[in-house]
Amino acid sequence: MISHLVLMTPRPDLSDDERQSFLALFERALREIPDVRGVRIGRQVLHGAGYESLSNGGGQYLAIIDFDDLAGLQAYLRHPAHEELGARFYAALSSAIVADFDVAGIEGLERLVRPTA
Repeated sequence: MISHLVLMTPRPDLSDDERQSFLALFERALREIPDVRGVRIGRQVLHGAGYESLSNGGGQYLAIIDFDDLAGLQAYLRHPAHEELGARFYAALSSAIVADFDVAGIEGLERLVRPTA
């Protein structure tokens, strides 16, 4: 499975209309693009853990979008609904980190000590 990880913080000066427009584009892409296999959306939880002070402030919100394989992710990225979202993505956000991961279950721990090329 390939997981597309997006950490993001909306611009504080976004109007309600801009925020709703961005959310509608994001939802459209997630619902209409057939290669999307799963979606998890979250908000950062701060609870006093020591690592919070070490964080680089990656984002207030998280989206994890799952695909069967790399071809599915690439089809998602080329889809017109994603291209429309991408055109507004950075304009709506004050920060974002986007990365893709080849994800496995607990057996994936082996990859930490035996990385592949």
